[in-house]
Amino acid sequence: MRVTFDSNVYVSGLNYSGVSSRLSEWATLGLFRLQLSAEILDETVRVLVDKFHWPNEDIMEVRAVLNSITDHVVPHVRLDVVERDPDDNRVLECSQSSGSDYLVTGDKDLLDLNQYTGARILPPTEFLAVLQTR
Repeated sequence: MRVTFDSNVYVSGLNYSGVSSRLSEWATLGLFRLQLSAEILDETVRVLVDKFHWPNEDIMEVRAVLNSITDHVVPHVRLDVVERDPDDNRVLECSQSSGSDYLVTGDKDLLDLNQYTGARILPPTEFLAVLQTR
C-alpha cells in the first residue's frame, strides 16, 4: 500500500507522541510505503526549523531517516486544485504521481476533498483505524 503524508503529519510525529508518531513507526516497519516528494520534505524541514527551532544536526538526521523509509517521488503533474493554499497542491501532486492509495493529512482543505485521483484523503486517526482493521 502506498501512502502520502502531508508535512503536518511528519511534523506532528516528530514533535509529539501520538497517532502521527505511531504511523511513522509503522511505516519504518514496512506496513506501508511512504511516498515523499522534495516539496513535502522541504516544507517539513522549514516548519521544523521556523516553528520548532530544530538544530541543523537534527534536521540532517531527519532528512536521512525520511530518505531511508520513503520512496522518492518526482511529480509528473502540476496541479491547481486547492486555491486557498497552493502548498496543498504539492501534496496532491505527490499522491497522484506515486499512485498513492491514501493521503494522510490534518489539513482541512485537503480533507474536504475526501478523495483525489484514487487516493482516499484521511486524517491520521482514521488512517490508523484503517490499518488496524487490516
